[in-house]
Amino acid sequence: MSWPSTEDEAVAEQLRLRDLVEDQVPDGFAPRTVAGLDVHYTDVGTAAVVVLELATLEVVDQAVVRGTVDFPYVPGLFAFRELPLLLPALDRLTVKPDVLVCDGQGIAHPRRFGLACHAGVLTGIPSIGVSKSAFGGYLAPGPNRGDWTRIEDDRWPLGRALRTRENVKPVFVSVGHRVDIDTATDLVLRLTPRYRLPETTRLADQLSRRG
Repeated sequence: MSWPSTEDEAVAEQLRLRDLVEDQVPDGFAPRTVAGLDVHYTDVGTAAVVVLELATLEVVDQAVVRGTVDFPYVPGLFAFRELPLLLPALDRLTVKPDVLVCDGQGIAHPRRFGLACHAGVLTGIPSIGVSKSAFGGYLAPGPNRGDWTRIEDDRWPLGRALRTRENVKPVFVSVGHRVDIDTATDLVLRLTPRYRLPETTRLADQLSRRG
């Protein structure tokens, strides 16, 4: 597929695709596998996808793709740097994931169409964004694992600040595509039995760095 080459083209593409986002899970949704996606940058980009069995969090598949990154870093247009490498990595998998967990935003985005939305719409796979930083305002959640508060922008709900470890900084969860915020929250808690970040994110980051 062809990708936008300018900032204006990229913004227009986000606006064109954002109405395709679905904020409800498909009928019969019962995920068994979940994939983490990440890109590491050196002189080239290294995209990694790691698929885990949700019940055990064991790795069942993984793929790596390296290549040049042509689109510049522009806040709000992160997907145009990462997806040209991540989508080919997804295509190399032999186990199709039931959910994508993106290291970035979903609808918590200036145009309500972050990396997780973009990945989900293009693949048709339910997706969620789990970011290390918030887009929008929020009150600190309670100190216990599972505590959360809403992330809002001008009173528009964008996601949740979710505490995954007791007294540790929350992660920031938002809907990507074909998922609702309650389901996204539950999945993130299932993926964080020991650490602040989901196992999907941690393992994809490690794989991208190893290359």
